[in-house]
Amino acid sequence: MCTSPVCVNVKDQIDLTAKEKQIFDRLLEVLRHFNLQTQLRVAGGWVRDKLLGKECYDIDIALDNMLGKEFCEKVNEYLLSTGEETHGIGVIQCNPDQSKHLETARMRLFDVWIDFVNLRSEDYSENSRIPTMKFGTAEEDAYRRDLTINSLFYNINTSSVEDFTGRGIMDLKSGKIVTPLPPKQTFLDDPLRVLRAIRFGARFGFVLDEELKIAAADDDVKAAIADKISRERIGHEIDLMISGNHPVEAMAHISELQLFWAVFTLPPESEPSTSEGCERLCVACMDSTLRLLELLELSSFTDDQRRLCLYAALLLPFKKTIYRDNKGKKIPVVSYIFRNSLKLKASDAETVLSLHLAAEKFVSLIPLILSNEDSQILEVDWKREIIDVSAASKLRVLAGLLLREIKEFWRAALVLSMLLRPSITACTTNSSNKESELDEKRELCDRIEKAMLELGLEKVWELKPLVNGKDIMNVLQIKSGGPVVKEWQQKLLEWQLAHPSGSADECIDWMRQTHSKRARTE
Repeated sequence: MCTSPVCVNVKDQIDLTAKEKQIFDRLLEVLRHFNLQTQLRVAGGWVRDKLLGKECYDIDIALDNMLGKEFCEKVNEYLLSTGEETHGIGVIQCNPDQSKHLETARMRLFDVWIDFVNLRSEDYSENSRIPTMKFGTAEEDAYRRDLTINSLFYNINTSSVEDFTGRGIMDLKSGKIVTPLPPKQTFLDDPLRVLRAIRFGARFGFVLDEELKIAAADDDVKAAIADKISRERIGHEIDLMISGNHPVEAMAHISELQLFWAVFTLPPESEPSTSEGCERLCVACMDSTLRLLELLELSSFTDDQRRLCLYAALLLPFKKTIYRDNKGKKIPVVSYIFRNSLKLKASDAETVLSLHLAAEKFVSLIPLILSNEDSQILEVDWKREIIDVSAASKLRVLAGLLLREIKEFWRAALVLSMLLRPSITACTTNSSNKESELDEKRELCDRIEKAMLELGLEKVWELKPLVNGKDIMNVLQIKSGGPVVKEWQQKLLEWQLAHPSGSADECIDWMRQTHSKRARTE
């Protein structure tokens, strides 16, 4: 986590792309045509990113004396006067839960979507993060922003950057995360700003201001996070952090500012109870996993696989923790965190739970994969009964069943299993030991992945059964399906995994022989 001052390369002026110049020139033509005195200012993130030398395609324009919809209508009037095609105007209604406090008009110019909104000032009521909005000056608008680095404007009329807080550019250059107004009141007004401050701090590697950190850890602010922000908004911010370029730094901030349990709320009673320092263990698990992912350079990981792998690592200490619902049913706490604390997709919770289970299965499978003794008796606690085949074939069956269960997330499960292996100690403070341990994990992951591929198990979850349910019923001479058919479907899948070159006829012959032996035995 970044704690020492940084020096950031900030441009002296904003260099417009050809497309941006084209858009801004068109807007100035509208002003001249109607003799409007409106000041057009690009606000927030676009200004920050352009000054940092990054491209940004999210252009929000603030107007000082009219609503966004009114200005868009003026743009269309101008286009009509020049014989050009007009554009549709989309109006995004005020939606405080989505951080949209004022109506925003949207229009497409030169194939780029532009948002138009009026400058505003705001007042907050005591128990709501929804402010009372009114037209404001550019300075008032700048001071109501969440952070000084997001309070900058680019004045299109004058082609200049405006820093009304007097410290936006300074904080950008020194890499500081600071609120324009006193942080505690800023956070009490809108507690979501705490999480945004953490997210931007992690994203840019900037240092959180000391006063800001004190305010963020304040009990009143933590209570406001619980009372004034919807869980959907909290989940959205956390998801942006986990999907971002520095997720560990973001989670470390949340942990060190004592916000972890305000964000990842738990049900009233869970079993076993959470141990002291659990949040630090969660962050350490994510840190270890991310380091391994970066070392492995797994280009095959999609963004979503990386995201859910990191969630699974963060919540790994909760893999055995449950609570009871109103009917007394045992529910994983991980599911509660996704569905209730963060209001994320139910499918995300299911994938993370599957990753935890698959990682545990990998732990027991890895020693078998590493063993070169074909005569070894292969057993795992999660699959006691298996068809009678050679040790080499049995290994392919077990590995194939596991990969079919977790599908394209199998590499993520393998990475997670490195945190669960007892031979590798997770708690070490010596940096050289940590590097050595990381190298050991990388080498092991590479060996297991190579073994999976040599067994021909890549995309084994796409394997189609050689024998269908109707064929099974014919062999068994029964007229309807049921548990017995399901049992044979599993056995035939195991046979198919053990005999990758086997045919449907060979599979049926094996079934007949096995069924006949069982019938004689019984």
